[in-house]
Amino acid sequence: QVQLVESGGGLVQPGGSLRLSCAVSTNIFSFVIMGWYRQAPGKQRELVASISSEGTTNYLDSVKGRFTISRDTAKNTIDLQMNRLKPEDTAVYYCNGVAGWNNYWGQGTQVTVTA
Repeated sequence: QVQLVESGGGLVQPGGSLRLSCAVSTNIFSFVIMGWYRQAPGKQRELVASISSEGTTNYLDSVKGRFTISRDTAKNTIDLQMNRLKPEDTAVYYCNGVAGWNNYWGQGTQVTVTA
């Protein structure tokens, strides 16, 4: 059974940084695409960043230049480096992976940006 487990969330001040990590129970290259989504209270879940099996990345406009998605093949993780965090980045962040017809989700990790 495929499992995605997020870690690295927490409380940070505006302008600070956090690094989220998604540990994958199977080879990360078995996914066509993997990404990080977020959902703030009262809002729809949105795609923050994605990376394809070929390494192509895409970002939500509001995080471009601040967030970086990457793969760590040694650890079999998908990471999200978040810099210059803003209060509006506060949300539960979810790791996602698409493999064939299957769509896998982690349990989420809370990121709170506040002074």
